Amino acid sequence: MTIRLLLLVLLVNGLWAVPAFSQRYTQYVDPFLGTGGHGHTYPGAAYPFGMVQLSPDNGTEGWDWSSGYHYSSDSIAGFSHTHLNGTGIGDWCDISFLPLSDTSGAGARFMKQAFQHRNEKASPGYYRVQLNNGINCELTASARCGFHRYQFKQQDRWLRIDLGFHINWDKTTAAYIKVIDDSTIAGYRYSTGWAKNQRVYFAARLNQPIVYSRFIGATKETGKEAEGEALKLLLQIGGNEKSVSVRSGLSSVSMDKALAALSEIKNKSFEQVFQESESAWEKELRRITIDTSDRALATRFYTALYRTCLSPSLYSDADGTYRNQDNRVLTMDNGQSKYTIFSLWDTFRALHPLFTITQTERLPEMINSMLRFYEDNGLLPVWDISTWEANTMTGYHAIPVLTDAILKNLGGFDVEKAYTAMRKSAFQQQRGTPDYFKYGYLPQDKHGWSVTITLEYAFDDWCIAQVAKKLGKMDDYALFMGRSKSYQRLFDSATGFMRAKNSRGEFLPNFDPLLSEHGFDGQYIEGTAWQHSFFVPHDVQGFAELMGGKEKLVKKLDDLFNAPSELHGENTSADVTGLIGQYAHGNEPSHHIIYMYSSLGHREKAAKWIKVVADSMYKNGPDGLTGNDDCGQMSAWYIWTSIGMYPMNPASGEYVIGFPLVKEAILVLPNGKQLKITARGRRHKNAYVDQVLLNGRPITTPHVTHQQLLQGGQLTYVLK
Repeated sequence: MTIRLLLLVLLVNGLWAVPAFSQRYTQYVDPFLGTGGHGHTYPGAAYPFGMVQLSPDNGTEGWDWSSGYHYSSDSIAGFSHTHLNGTGIGDWCDISFLPLSDTSGAGARFMKQAFQHRNEKASPGYYRVQLNNGINCELTASARCGFHRYQFKQQDRWLRIDLGFHINWDKTTAAYIKVIDDSTIAGYRYSTGWAKNQRVYFAARLNQPIVYSRFIGATKETGKEAEGEALKLLLQIGGNEKSVSVRSGLSSVSMDKALAALSEIKNKSFEQVFQESESAWEKELRRITIDTSDRALATRFYTALYRTCLSPSLYSDADGTYRNQDNRVLTMDNGQSKYTIFSLWDTFRALHPLFTITQTERLPEMINSMLRFYEDNGLLPVWDISTWEANTMTGYHAIPVLTDAILKNLGGFDVEKAYTAMRKSAFQQQRGTPDYFKYGYLPQDKHGWSVTITLEYAFDDWCIAQVAKKLGKMDDYALFMGRSKSYQRLFDSATGFMRAKNSRGEFLPNFDPLLSEHGFDGQYIEGTAWQHSFFVPHDVQGFAELMGGKEKLVKKLDDLFNAPSELHGENTSADVTGLIGQYAHGNEPSHHIIYMYSSLGHREKAAKWIKVVADSMYKNGPDGLTGNDDCGQMSAWYIWTSIGMYPMNPASGEYVIGFPLVKEAILVLPNGKQLKITARGRRHKNAYVDQVLLNGRPITTPHVTHQQLLQGGQLTYVLK
């Protein structure tokens, strides 16, 4: 067998182990990118879409510690097993482990351990830090297991397991630990926070004997087991091995299931588990290969691609069982996996459309997870965290994700069930929906954030209409297409903005397009009239007509970028970041706006601002992200933009042409074909895409379709 044939066999069968002489794309990933500023990312070890995210926590309260870690800190309170990537609210950080050499007091040395960033290292599936006390800590992970390796300089070796650890909004409500034998422990942590009634079960097995154990903070203790909301366990570790290894497994169901999860890594060495994790990451990163001659750009690109594979997160056990928010143990059908962490207000825009190219084998299970959420809770998820409906943010944006998959004929789920669930969301008796339907828009005196909600419901209704049409439900098609025009009722021709009305049909007085209100009483969520007024991705031409024609809309876009970069009101910094004029790339409502230029025939204007955003909002290093990564949405924008296109309407199957950041890219398509993307022509300050060729034939529309991409072959951007 030739080397090329051997590599092909390994790749096709998912057994890819990167040979020493082949380029490794994991080398371009920097897990520290975005751990500073407002990126809210974590640097620790994770497996693609895995249940375990084994990462350090600083033990510091605050918004910028939503992931548990921020690069500005110089201490570590523990290595916990679950983390959220780039969210604007903190939670998880469950089951915290910390190695210690000194347990003599309850002061700073005991609670936290100091470290220096020069002693940190991270790569996909791996994290290492040497604490100032001399203990060297290494972490890696499989899908449901963590693997800790600690090297102590002193003979005194301790491990603290902290189930009372909480950060920001999350608080332990009950915890239990049992020392099963001299190398095995198990327990659980119940908590409330962003996710109410969250339950995490764990089991851990050491390679060295436990010679002494002591519970701290127990409200009830019986021999080798204890419980309590502030429960900790101190283990003194004996043995002669230089390093202490701890294999840990998680489950949402029971301690027995967590113990069973340990079979996932069995007796594998730390190096074996890390190699398997790294190989899994390499396989994910090879779905899109780019010219890596510009290493700085390659680092930004592959770190972004890495972050698109962190969530949704695996939630079910290996047999498909999971515990839902009302404490029922259920099983997914046909051995499928259950996923959680659906930050849909963010990710419907770019991440989930990207999955229809890069994750077609997982996406049906993700969609079935949403449909199971519907069966368990009565509605499709808005923000699913540990199967709890957080109801965070506006819209019902599981709908565009389902629509996109249905219109692209993805398969693997019940389309009729999906449609029934979508329709039920559109008639739910909460979140302002009844008044939206009654008035044809949502009045501000009936529900806060009325402008944002009206615009987003109008888009979601357009999505339902497209599925209704595909399924031959023409009455529903007419109904929802009518609702999709609701945005028109809030357009104020005098100002050119979408503005709030009361239930009498009157615009609210004292309008300030720079006002950004954080509270529920605001007219727009996390932003101003400038950012939200452009959310009509499903009807750009109709929006242009409201404005008085295409060029008037283009002029309004120009005004957006030239408006003063100032905000009025109480929400002036945290969520609305990355301002260029009033374009705010640090938050999702702006992400599609640049591409409206292209859809209106002005690729040169789109190219100008794409380059500005890419150069100023995406950088290398801890402060590399201008805003929260939001479960991969910020990263997905960069991936799409790098290859020269973007799903401006994320349920249309159309990718609007922008400006390619890379010279060359190859997409591995879900049908087994490849699409090679190249940019031809000179890159200069004012360069833009003049022409697009697919296999030599010009594309005359402002976009390329999903079906065109699936043809494979050669996509060429001709720059001018």
